[in-house]
Amino acid sequence: MNGPSLRVEVTGEVFSLRAEITTVGRGPGVDVPLADPSVSRLHAEIVRRGPYLYVWDQGLSRNGTRVNGQQVGRRILHDGDVVRFGAAGVRVRDPGPLLELTVEAGRDLAERVLTAEIRMPDPPDLTRREWDVLRALSRPAGRPGAFVVPLSTREMAQDLVVTEGAVKQHLLRLYRKFDIAPGPNRRGRLANEAVRLGVVRPSPVEPAEPSWPAAPA
Repeated sequence: MNGPSLRVEVTGEVFSLRAEITTVGRGPGVDVPLADPSVSRLHAEIVRRGPYLYVWDQGLSRNGTRVNGQQVGRRILHDGDVVRFGAAGVRVRDPGPLLELTVEAGRDLAERVLTAEIRMPDPPDLTRREWDVLRALSRPAGRPGAFVVPLSTREMAQDLVVTEGAVKQHLLRLYRKFDIAPGPNRRGRLANEAVRLGVVRPSPVEPAEPSWPAAPA
């Protein structure tokens, strides 16, 4: 089975995760059904963003969600993590993103191939509001990976219905967590780093409608 998956502790059944969102619960129609009375009908979601996974409880469940024994609302998941939806446990299977570099030797060593595996760094743990700020900041993008002008603190405050001061405090914490040094275009560098790590996925900017000159009278 390729790609990340969940293995149910009690039954041993394995469920592949969907490309974007996998629903977990006890009700009909969920992607990962767990027949335990402590599990809510729609308990939580497993979200894939780039090469990374996170679990999102969204406050829908009665008995909460725990990762390795710690109650969470939203948390990045790693290979081997145990997630409990109520009392029902699943284990995450995700080998993680790998960049494989293969170097072929010269003629004398033609039979030898040197291979190095490089793992991308894990993104930092974020609070719910920090996620919201990152998504708002990373929204205006052109082609994938290329940003237009990131939203200003005022625009983010209006978008999130909070004060500019609150947005600035969240940005300061995000700069520290993503190791973004002071300097020009700090918000843009933060947005690009979040996308590089797969934490957020920017939405493309809609092309502007062409303006045609008025027809002569």
